[in-house]
Formats: sequence, structure tokens, C-alpha cells
Amino acid sequence: MLHRRHLGRVTFAEANDFQRALAESSDDYLLLFEHPPTYTRGVRTDPSNFLVPIENLQATVVDADRGGDVTYHAPGQVVGWAVVTVPNEPNAGPAHVHKLENAVIEAVTSLDENGVLGVVGRLPDYPGVWAHVDSNPHKIAAVGVRTFRNNSGVRRTLHGVALNVDIDLEGFTKIIPCGIPDKPVGSLHSLGLPVPFATVEDRLGEALDAQFGGSADVARVDNSEATLSDERPLIRRLRKAGVNPDEALSINTRKPEWLRIEAHMGQEYQSLRTLTEDLRLVTVCEEAGCPNIFECWSDGTATFMVNGERCTRACGFCLIDTRKPMALDPTEPARVAEAVVRLNLKHAVITCVARDDLADGGAGAIADTIYAIRERAPETQIEVLISDVKGDRASLDLILTARPDVLNHNVETVARLQRAVRPSAGYLRSLTTLARSAQAGLTTKSGLMVGLGETADEIEQALADMAAVGVQIATIGQYLRPTARHLPVARYWTPEEFVDLERRGLALGLKHVQSSPLTRSSYHAREAHAAATPVGMPAVR
Repeated sequence: MLHRRHLGRVTFAEANDFQRALAESSDDYLLLFEHPPTYTRGVRTDPSNFLVPIENLQATVVDADRGGDVTYHAPGQVVGWAVVTVPNEPNAGPAHVHKLENAVIEAVTSLDENGVLGVVGRLPDYPGVWAHVDSNPHKIAAVGVRTFRNNSGVRRTLHGVALNVDIDLEGFTKIIPCGIPDKPVGSLHSLGLPVPFATVEDRLGEALDAQFGGSADVARVDNSEATLSDERPLIRRLRKAGVNPDEALSINTRKPEWLRIEAHMGQEYQSLRTLTEDLRLVTVCEEAGCPNIFECWSDGTATFMVNGERCTRACGFCLIDTRKPMALDPTEPARVAEAVVRLNLKHAVITCVARDDLADGGAGAIADTIYAIRERAPETQIEVLISDVKGDRASLDLILTARPDVLNHNVETVARLQRAVRPSAGYLRSLTTLARSAQAGLTTKSGLMVGLGETADEIEQALADMAAVGVQIATIGQYLRPTARHLPVARYWTPEEFVDLERRGLALGLKHVQSSPLTRSSYHAREAHAAATPVGMPAVR
């Protein structure tokens, strides 16, 4: 099965970890995206091909485990990676490169109706794709790949092709691109073909599709800002994503029966409230207005929120305070551990606000909380629901090294709605966070909301992507609008539709799918962990 994903602008490090996780799955993927200014060194890079000291480059420099020499990536260049299975044959690698080049040649030729680029094709003895092959060759696309056998013994591919559309060519003057000193680099725009970037990306995606058998599905992330209007940014972004907020439900619309919750403020509920006040703890149950608070608190369970109670992001669905955050309280981990002990919790859930103001994104404080609970209650299972810590691998490693029993990070919504729903986050960044957790051997979990304008097939695409990077547990619940200033509800999904989403998720290989109107990230968390963990399997700590 082939999945095509248009991912927007992403860092090389995140895209690389994402593709490596996909290479361990059984599905084939086509990934299309841009990089911020980045130089990548292939395995055959000659250091002398850097013409200025690396420390003076205004770009990231990374090593890539692909063939070829040094090249340059930046906005305005379509990068297309094919993570696919190839035969165990000696010519599989060259044949794969040939398909990538064919796709570029086909895409560019179809766009160049007047032939301004001359002959577009291969140049003997030189890799990549060239324009004006018959007169004054300019390289317009670099190709670099790697084939390897994954942990299942299947031969898979990594990396791919980079096609220059309207990239600033100045970056190439700092290197000898691909180790070729006597032939220039060009772009479609610089050579007289001013085709819009999005058009080129789509055409290249279609051409790659044709080379690799056709996509089963296509999902697209659009990171660009919506056209300015008198509407709030939240509403503008919704319209740009294809959702008409004028057709959404009014905040005064009566909820269906399956979404109505009775308040049962019994002794257990009151006791837990007293405990949180006594220890000066914040619960996401209260801060996010969770509809399950009465059920969970009456059962003696709560999800504690660390790193303060103010978030540095303003997602369109969330009720948490977004004023300027306070300094971290160094006593918070110990106070959370004390609450876990007093409640005698078998499964503790710790979540957090996003702290983009901190160098580590708040990861260190989350790790400290895990260690504090381990010291006081070593038998308690610990689940953490974390932010993406800005995509920084070193920050995430602080949490991974602390070895929570479950690492949860929510993708929240489908690819198409990412920019509208959580403009400070990213679809690939979230999937990469999950991939890194799964690769570290942790039970990995993620969640989605419905009711924002997505389709069931789009939810299935997101579940497929989760499963492909190693997620084992998924939660799916109905979005409920906290206030009139938040994203509107497009519709209420029925209980039967949630059952269908659970069936789809399990069919994709997820170990456990908690799908119901009132499901939230930590709802029945202990039961979900038990369902996803084989009987007798020891905790990996």
C-alpha cells in the first residue's frame, strides 16, 4: 500500500527520523516537503567541496546516510523521498534511482509546454536531472538514495530527489554542489519557467505515484498562513483548510444524549479536590474542562499537569491559560509524587503545558517528575502526555531516558486541519516525536479529536501514519467547544461512527483503540496500557 504525504516545511532531522521509522513498517510512503536552509553531506562527500568554513554558513549542516556528495536544501525546493520496498536484486538501487529521475523528467516536461528548458533529462556520467542537456546543462534536481534491509529483512529505500523550483541559488555558491565543479545549478524559475511551487509539488507527487504504482491515499499539510481578512485568524485558517465555519454548530446547540454527563460530586470527588488544593497541584481535568472529571475523580484517578498552568501556545481547541508562564517550581515533582502515594495510584498520568519559553521545552521537569514518582512509588505505572518539545531530539531524550511506562503525544487532528487547529505544532513533528518514542522501546500512544470538519477516511489516514511509526494505543473522542472564542464544532459524531473508527484502527495494526464520544487522552489509561501490553511482559525501564 502506497501513501503520499505532503508535509510542508520540516527539518532534516525530523524528516530523517520519520522516514527511518516508516522504513520499518510494511507500507510504502512518498513524502514531499521543503527544508529550511540545510546542507546535507552524503557518504562520499569530499570536505574540500565546502568553499567556506562550515561555521560561517547560514544554514544547518548534517550528515545523511545516502549516496552522493554535498548538496543544498532551502525553501523553494521540492524534496521527494520514496520509502518503499525494492527487490533483493543487485540492480535494485540503480533501478530505484532511475524511477526517481523519470518522475522528475516527466513532471518538469509536462509543465514546460513551451520548451523553455530545452531538453530535460539525464546527462551522461552525471547524476540527477538536467535542463538544456543538449546545449548549456544546468542541474535542476539532485538524487541521493540508500537501500538497506530493515529489521524484518526486507530491502527498503531512504531519501530521494530534490527539485529546484524557486530556491535562492546563493546557497549553492558556498559549495561545489554534488562535487561537480564545472556545471551550474539552476532552478525552474531562474531558467525561465515560473511555475508556482505548489503546482510543481503536486505534479512531482503525481509522477512519483505513477512510478511506484499509484497512491492508496493522499494527505496534505498546508503550513502557509490564510489570506488576510476581517475574520479572526482561527476562522481564516479554518476556511483555508476547507471547513466553512458558517455551517458549524452554534455553541448553544443542544448536545445529543450520548454527550450529556451528570455531575456526581461524591466523597471521592471532594477528597481528590481537597488533595490537589492541599498539595497545590494542577489537574488537566479542571484546566481543560474534561467531561469525564466526575467519573474519574469518583474513581480516585486524576491527570496531573506539570510545568505550571500557563501554556505558551494558543491552540484553537484548548481551554488552558495562555498568559505569560511563570518560572518552574522546583518542588512540583515532589508534590506530584506525594499525591501519587496518597492516592495509592497503580497508574499515574502526568501531562504538561507546552513551554516553548524553556530551552528544553519543559522536558527536564517532566523527567524529574518521573524520577520522583519512581522513588516514592516504584510499582506505579507512569504515563506521560507530553508536548513535542519543539522537535528537539536532545530534549525528548531527557524524557525517554527516564523510561515512562507509556509515552503519549497527541496528533490531535488530521493532516489537512493541523494549521487551523494547532498553528504552533506540526503533523510531521508529532509523528516524529512518536516515532522516536517507539524506537526507544516505550509503549507509545496518541490521540485524535473528531468534529472539526474531518472525514472518516482522513482519520484513518492519521491512524495509518501512527501505526506506521510504531504507535500502539490510540484514543479518539468528540471535540467539545469550550467557549465561543474557540474552534466551532462542525458536527457531533455518533457512537456507531466511533465504533467504526475503532475497527479501522485495529485493522491497521494498532494494539488498542479507545474510541467513544467522551474518550479523552487519559480516559481509562490503565486499561488501555494493559490491553496493549502482552501478558507477562516486563516493564522496560
